[in-house]
Amino acid sequence: MRVMNLAEPAPFLVDEWPANRHSLRIAVVTETWPPEVNGVATTIARVVEGLHARGHDLQLVRPRQHRGDAPGDAPRLGELLMRGLPIPQYPNLRMGLPAAAALARRWSLARPDVVHVATEGPLGWSAVRAARRLRLPVTSDFRTNFHAYSRHYGIGWLRKPIVAYLRRFHNATRFTMVPTEALRAELAASGFERLLVVARGVDTRRFGPQHRSEALRASWGLRAGDRAALYVGRLAPEKNLDLLLRAFDALRAGGARWRLVLVGDGPLRRELQQHCPEALCAGLRRGEDLAAHYASGDLFVFPSLTETYGNVVPEAMASGLPVLAFDHAAASELVVDGRNGRKVPAGDAGAFVRAARELGAEAELPARLGPQARLSALDLDWERIVVQVETAFLTAMLDHQVPRLGARLADGLEAAGASRA
Repeated sequence: MRVMNLAEPAPFLVDEWPANRHSLRIAVVTETWPPEVNGVATTIARVVEGLHARGHDLQLVRPRQHRGDAPGDAPRLGELLMRGLPIPQYPNLRMGLPAAAALARRWSLARPDVVHVATEGPLGWSAVRAARRLRLPVTSDFRTNFHAYSRHYGIGWLRKPIVAYLRRFHNATRFTMVPTEALRAELAASGFERLLVVARGVDTRRFGPQHRSEALRASWGLRAGDRAALYVGRLAPEKNLDLLLRAFDALRAGGARWRLVLVGDGPLRRELQQHCPEALCAGLRRGEDLAAHYASGDLFVFPSLTETYGNVVPEAMASGLPVLAFDHAAASELVVDGRNGRKVPAGDAGAFVRAARELGAEAELPARLGPQARLSALDLDWERIVVQVETAFLTAMLDHQVPRLGARLADGLEAAGASRA
């Protein structure tokens, strides 16, 4: 399959995007994609990979990540690269620019069966507008709590306008997929419509206790009997990292020797190093290296309250780490307090610190809770998640063609998700 850049003058022909009669033509629009490191990029890549493996033809629409970025050549997976700009404070991430007219031209010549928009930036909004103009069924994901981020960047007064924009964005689509029932209820109370709960998965082969490395632990300065408290994610204000440092102090009060290992990067890296010079900033890690960092820890500490899900929680659990987190997002559904980790009421910083102190004093912590964390993650099979997404796309198409039938199927899909939960 040949894919052309927007700069090329030649038309994009329908015949160049073939699909057999049993597959769907799916246009996936996202403003983040590997090798960018974040939960959205990781999740949407796994979904695209799973849909591709199930025989569907996909067109990936994303911003060009750097000057030499070029479309891949995987069969039945075309890429349409658009213009983008760096995101302030995150120069390695880019935001797509508006492109409704360009997308409408492309899709009028090579019509997808369904358009799925994974991100709510200018490129995502352009895709929604173009799809509606062409009367194409369009679905969306709610993946990032931008409205919750606002207070961490001194623009809390923008929360209501941001919510209004997100509501307008998602209500313009056939369905919006959300990862948890709690988030569905929260968004529904704010006027969001047609919400479907579609869970997230985790690669339990990539992330597992077998990747634990004593050599890596030694490089962290750990000796026999020492423990590592691990955090993986952006080093940014919205992640509540002040509480992470308080929890680390409480862990050390338990008597054991702990080392705080921060995996990731972001605008707070220098400040964290100044406030906690004994912490190890490991930077961004990928692939097997990331899996080894997870598995070589002893406890995963995650104080964030701004996640829509938080992929790092099931990744840590799959790696055999007990989790300390708030009763929020993925931890709300996966962590069973006292069995595979500790879960405290959302927003109760005092309870978070007390739980850290109790965990720090428990000598058998890894042996008692780690195996249960691993077992809990084994149920999060990606193939099952991809089938849910595929069903949602088929439902959106039927709803577009026969609204009453599509609505009945949507009710059935939502009920099935609720029963699994």
